[in-house]
Amino acid sequence: MLPPTSVTFRTTNEAVQRLYDTAEAKCLTNLQWFGPHQVLVEGGGYEKIWLETQPMGGEMVSKRNLTAGLNNSLLFMNTQRADGRLAGSIQGFPDGSIEAQFNKFQGFCFPDPALNLYWWLGEDKDYLRQLQDCLRRFDEYLWRTRDSDGDGCLESFCVYDTGEDNAVRYGDAPVYCTTDIPPEGSRVVPMASMDIMSFSYAARDTLREISLLLGDGQEARWQQAADAVAAALKAHLWDEARGACFDRDRYGNVMPTLTHNNLRCMYWGSFSKEMADRFVREHLLNPQEFWTPMPLVSVAANDPDFRNAPENNWSGQPEGLTYQRAIRALERYGYEPLVTRLGHRLMQAVIDGGYVFTQQFDPFTGAPSRVSSITKEPMLPGSTDPFQDAYGPTVLSVLEYIAHIWGIHMHRGQIWFSLGSGEAYTYEQRWGHRTYRIESDGHIAHIFVDGVEKHASPCGVRLITDQSGRLLATRVIE
Repeated sequence: MLPPTSVTFRTTNEAVQRLYDTAEAKCLTNLQWFGPHQVLVEGGGYEKIWLETQPMGGEMVSKRNLTAGLNNSLLFMNTQRADGRLAGSIQGFPDGSIEAQFNKFQGFCFPDPALNLYWWLGEDKDYLRQLQDCLRRFDEYLWRTRDSDGDGCLESFCVYDTGEDNAVRYGDAPVYCTTDIPPEGSRVVPMASMDIMSFSYAARDTLREISLLLGDGQEARWQQAADAVAAALKAHLWDEARGACFDRDRYGNVMPTLTHNNLRCMYWGSFSKEMADRFVREHLLNPQEFWTPMPLVSVAANDPDFRNAPENNWSGQPEGLTYQRAIRALERYGYEPLVTRLGHRLMQAVIDGGYVFTQQFDPFTGAPSRVSSITKEPMLPGSTDPFQDAYGPTVLSVLEYIAHIWGIHMHRGQIWFSLGSGEAYTYEQRWGHRTYRIESDGHIAHIFVDGVEKHASPCGVRLITDQSGRLLATRVIE
């Protein structure tokens, strides 16, 4: 029996309250049944679960629905191929059958959130061992099949391996690849990829954490293995002069497009602190590159490959999925105040856009890019298609930024109480028999565990406690 979970948030800011209530309601519309398994699909016209998004989305929705959150990881684990490959997506059908699809990787927002579920589940060791076996086998698969030239740098074989739909930089690369050998005829792929290298790093780093939890004596082994991947990533793809990573085409040529994929590397933890600091300082916060009025473009705004295209296109416009990943990416490296800034900007864009949760936003105006939920193309005059709304990564981003600014989050068994300033609010997280609560007037916040006040603090900080409320650390978030 899984512990019941729920969230309650009340604020005196009417626009933020409406935003929160709308996001929660639209999140519910993305709950579906894949046979006997309740899952959270991506939404906004995307009716599958993708390895790129939905284990991460599932862990986020576990605050409210642990059953769906767990299934969003378990279905990938349970459909893993005998050779170790994980499905890039899983589709459910009306007859109750499901199909695991192995024609792309799509992404790998899986190890970190899947591990965090271990604590949501009450520290289930059997689940932990299954995850350990899954990640070990997938990492072995990567190194067996995705280093075709033997140079020690893993490769992307197709556009959907990294989930960069319609990206200009992929040129003539195929959209899908169903084989374990690189496709012929492309000038771009097999591409030496910071993403695929980071898949391996994330798997190995998570295996290190699992070994520590299980006490199996393999922690040092996995630490060394993860460090080796990080070193190879830097040696092959990091440009010291430019302070960023750049992929290489099949001929070994540096692909000069400056991409947000560097922020993805931070999500997976494959950058050193020095590399992350340089990318953030020199590029992420540069208003000519990624810090546009609506930040987090997919390609630097001054790059020749940038396209301000409203349709599903990873060549320019800020994506809800990038905002979703940015939380973990920035918190890993101590950039909590940037998370707060991004959260406020995203929330304001959704509010100003009429509480519509689209996949992309105009980087210069912040307007939601309204497209058909069927074709993902811009709406044409007279079209009867429904426009895209309830896109899961944007919905969950809003809910998660609220939790990380004015709310409660559980990470690796710790409880994070984020005490954002300026708004009077209450936020309560129920988890099994435990209840965690913040009551704040916007200046001073009071923290309660199971109805007992544990701390009072000025706002603008995050208090990190154990599950009983004992203070472990304090972080500045504003």
